[in-house]
Amino acid sequence: MQRPLLLTSLPHLVGTLKGIERMTQTIVYYLIALNIVTFFVYGIDKWKAKRAKWRIREAALLGLAVLGGSIGALLGMKVWHHKTMHKKFKYGLPLILLAQIALIYVIIQK
Repeated sequence: MQRPLLLTSLPHLVGTLKGIERMTQTIVYYLIALNIVTFFVYGIDKWKAKRAKWRIREAALLGLAVLGGSIGALLGMKVWHHKTMHKKFKYGLPLILLAQIALIYVIIQK
């Protein structure tokens, strides 16, 4: 007697779901770590600015946000009072975050 298609494909489906779950978990860990790093990088740059030391490039600060650290960047701006008057940070970071939220929404909808 032949087994129903659902039963034969069930182990494959379960394996696929576990793979997706692992991938999602990895992405979440990546985003958490990147946002923590970004937050502290903004703090380090503020500390260096106060002491007239070598600074972290604005492109690097914005790049961290683009790579997924936008929440850490926004929190770093607020907590450290850093780059709050620069238009590319004041308006750019919220736009980056909105774009990332929209991307996540589009991915989830598929």
